[in-house]
Amino acid sequence: QVQLVESGGGSVQAGGSLRLSCAFSGFTDSPHCMAWFRRAPGKARERVATFDNTARTFYVDSVKGRFTISKDNSENTLYLQMNSLKPEDTAMYYCAADLTFCSYNWFEWAYKGQGTQVTVVS
Repeated sequence: QVQLVESGGGSVQAGGSLRLSCAFSGFTDSPHCMAWFRRAPGKARERVATFDNTARTFYVDSVKGRFTISKDNSENTLYLQMNSLKPEDTAMYYCAADLTFCSYNWFEWAYKGQGTQVTVVS
């Protein structure tokens, strides 16, 4: 059974940093793509970053230059290093994985975690 478990969220001052982790297990085939999504109160869920099986990455414009997605296959963990955090980064952050696509649409991802809360205070 596939499991994705996020950790590393918390409350941080604006300008600070956090590193989110997503420990994954149960895959018989390596995922084609893994991603971080976020959902802020009153807003639609947004795809923040992706990491595919060629190590190609994607970032939404609002986090470019501040966030870095990486994956450690030896540790079965996906990371999101978040620097220069802003209050507008406050959201629940979710990890997702899929064997086929790197979709923009949350509902098309086959495997999803429960989320970890990030709160940035000014």
